[in-house]
Amino acid sequence: MRGIQSKNTVHGWLILDKPQGLTSTQALGKARRLLGGNKVGHGGTLDPLATGILPLAFGEATKLVSYVLDGDKDYEFTVRWGEARDTEDAEGKVIAVSDHRPTTQAIEQSLPHFVGAITQTPPAYSAIKIEGQRAYDIARAGGEPEMTPRPVFIRSLSLIDSPDADHSRFRVSCGKGMYVRSLARDLAVKLGTYGHIAQLRRTRVGRFGLDHAISLAKLEELSHNDAALTGLLALRRALDDIPGLTLTASEAQRLRAGQGLLIRPHQGDLCDAKLIFAEHQGVPVALVEPAAGEFRVVRGFHF
Repeated sequence: MRGIQSKNTVHGWLILDKPQGLTSTQALGKARRLLGGNKVGHGGTLDPLATGILPLAFGEATKLVSYVLDGDKDYEFTVRWGEARDTEDAEGKVIAVSDHRPTTQAIEQSLPHFVGAITQTPPAYSAIKIEGQRAYDIARAGGEPEMTPRPVFIRSLSLIDSPDADHSRFRVSCGKGMYVRSLARDLAVKLGTYGHIAQLRRTRVGRFGLDHAISLAKLEELSHNDAALTGLLALRRALDDIPGLTLTASEAQRLRAGQGLLIRPHQGDLCDAKLIFAEHQGVPVALVEPAAGEFRVVRGFHF
């Protein structure tokens, strides 16, 4: 299903395969120029060094960004052994070096230590706020932001290969708030050396993978043929793992007014759902939840 356009406003998801060298905000700006739309947001920031999945929400899809951010994320990344950098990636300056290079066996034996619920200290060069200031602003000004360790969850972590003694490639699946740069740093320390991210590619965010993605070059090509909107995915695609509810015209009107709907006997199988996507004739109306015998609006859509 594609996104839609109503009252000259664009609604839907653009799953961008962000190129290296652009900030997430710059990538969003380029896509917005090609697609139009007054209200646009992105789900999950990517550093300029990183490539891959950057979900862009247009119009009413912005109301679903938090649900996308709560989903797991997958990355493939390369660690450069023997060098610590202040940004913990290849864009920073070298601050420490080591001649030690870990063996494949040592790497594989260390990986289980980082799987599951762990504690991680975010990078100093991150967007985390400390007393109202971004940590990276403090660091760029020569300060040393005090980064507080916090719990994160890593579902899986595996070694892909080691093309040479200085580099190893990994694949990780993780929950919200996990920093791959911190993982690379901590993994290197565990192995008795230093390390930083040399390459980083995000391959999945929530329900969106590379098979949903489109490049800026392809989007520009489509825009020349007035077909850029064909790159949009429907709002529903972000939540295609939750049940749907088809509404009559009068039921849609009630939900749009913020009123509840009685759960009918044939809808009993929806009573255990945490969230339900309600729509009328293919147009999203609301996210609803079952409570006290009725469907109640959690988030309404306006088309």
